Amino acid sequence: MDPRITYELSKLDPAIPFRASTSHLHHTWAKTFFSIPELYIQPESVAEIQKLVTLARRCGRRIVTVGSCHSPSDLTCTSSWVVNLDNFRRVLDIDKQTGLITVEAGIRVRDLGLELEKHGLTLPNLGSIDDQSIAGVISTGTHGSSLRYGLLSDAVRAISIVLANGQVVRCNATNNPILFRAALISLGAIGIISEITIQAVPSFKIAWHQSLQPLSHILENWSSGLWTSSEYVRVWWMPYLERAIVWRADKTDLPVQPPPKNFYGERLGYHIYHNLLYLSNYFPRILPWVEWFVFGMQYGFKPGAVVTEAVEPGRTGLLMNCLYSQFVNEWAIPLEKGPEAITRLSAWLNGDEKTAQIPFSSKGLWVHCPIEVRVSDTSKRTDPRPLLDPTCASGPTLFLNATLYRPYLRDPPCIDRYYEGFEWLMRDLGGRPHWAKNFTDAIGQKELRQMYGADLDEFLRVRNASDLDGMFLGEWHLRNLIPDPSSQEEEKELIEKDEDSSAEQPDRSTFPLGERETERRKLGVRGTGDGVEWIGDRAWLATTASGADISAGGKEKDNASIPASSSSPASPPMTAASEESFDHLAHGEASVVTLPPPSV
Repeated sequence: MDPRITYELSKLDPAIPFRASTSHLHHTWAKTFFSIPELYIQPESVAEIQKLVTLARRCGRRIVTVGSCHSPSDLTCTSSWVVNLDNFRRVLDIDKQTGLITVEAGIRVRDLGLELEKHGLTLPNLGSIDDQSIAGVISTGTHGSSLRYGLLSDAVRAISIVLANGQVVRCNATNNPILFRAALISLGAIGIISEITIQAVPSFKIAWHQSLQPLSHILENWSSGLWTSSEYVRVWWMPYLERAIVWRADKTDLPVQPPPKNFYGERLGYHIYHNLLYLSNYFPRILPWVEWFVFGMQYGFKPGAVVTEAVEPGRTGLLMNCLYSQFVNEWAIPLEKGPEAITRLSAWLNGDEKTAQIPFSSKGLWVHCPIEVRVSDTSKRTDPRPLLDPTCASGPTLFLNATLYRPYLRDPPCIDRYYEGFEWLMRDLGGRPHWAKNFTDAIGQKELRQMYGADLDEFLRVRNASDLDGMFLGEWHLRNLIPDPSSQEEEKELIEKDEDSSAEQPDRSTFPLGERETERRKLGVRGTGDGVEWIGDRAWLATTASGADISAGGKEKDNASIPASSSSPASPPMTAASEESFDHLAHGEASVVTLPPPSV
């Protein structure tokens, strides 16, 4: 461990553990990105989180907070410190009368569901999986598929956050509501979420059924019952067959009835599809046939030939199997634009570029299926909306998810051109990308600023006030959220045109702890496939050579007492985020919670 860290650690309370390791290979769930952090830390209490934040501030390190790392992008990559909250997962309070529950942020959605089930409660809505931490699903705008619900964060009633100065700040819809709106989709850029209060509902079962339908039937019934026929509805669209699997579910009191099994649908079908996808990386022209064969075996070769039904607990029945490592590029557009989006994308993928009106050739392009089609409606939300909410505020939202599998962790050859055309169409229809998915570098800060306007400005104002030096900022945030200093004049003009916008935002050069990417390279280690190693700038290695520590007040302090090391340079400058910072959050609206250290 860097002697600077050891020295600063010696000045903090030894009764509070610092659970860190120096040998950890961090990767996304899909193993799309890998990085090697300097430290991998697993705190088990709020006091431990406060301690590590204080240490990071004094040592000039960036912090990345992770759970399951289900986002396949570089959002969680770092060469600095990774804080994993898997051991910070207690259920703190359950009120059976009101359904309000308070949990530590690291608890996985799956484990929370099991715990709530013991008390006759459950979450009202779920995404496709339940492997993520509760803080993760909230921070990235996770959603399910129902016009009766919005984002999963709609059920959040209060959030506690450890800021860059170590303070614990609690916020809700009435107590510091602007911080609450920023924290509901924080992208890990404000602080470390420590506790969350959620509105649970009485546990329920769902009766679901699914069948193969012609795409024409889907489009004909789009506005006349497709999405309102059941409480939960989702569609998996097969672009070459021009068909779709429609899944519908409603709450029920019927006894549990597991999904039927057949010889193909379990392990055999999984491996057949996996190997066919791998083969298609070398012979992509087989993908239309693969689509016909695989989904015909599973759902029937004729529309309506096979209807699958089951009754399951809501906490498991709403989930789906993500199968293999994958790239996912999901966008939110107004629901009424769905038929146009599907018609044009279908035409493009099938070679009808005149109907598609997408200015990129699809010749020789072959893609995976299905394309996931889901809905939500946040327009009925009465509580404050997240500042970075990608959904439509004035009506229902459609989510289109262009999934590309990575068979045996190998990237498909079509990714660049497919996502180029798909994103162009989504932007043409007024869409916004899902924050946690693989939207491309073509969608940068300037375009996201146009999509979010004053809401992005307000988010950055809250974020920058809460983390003055960028302790929670990485390359992904700097690339997508923070203005580039080279385009400040354009930013000024854009801000002046927006009457609702706040003042000009600080640019990327303002944050001394913000981590920049220096290199990407194929990791090349057995079992990592085409996974990319992400390497950060390790800015602490480029600090002053004078051996002086610069305080926030600008005065030098002698570092003679700090152990010297040939491998560790002089101590980094103290940042502006001193222990006295952020009084604007500590006074009036926000309540600052000071917790005693745990007994050990």
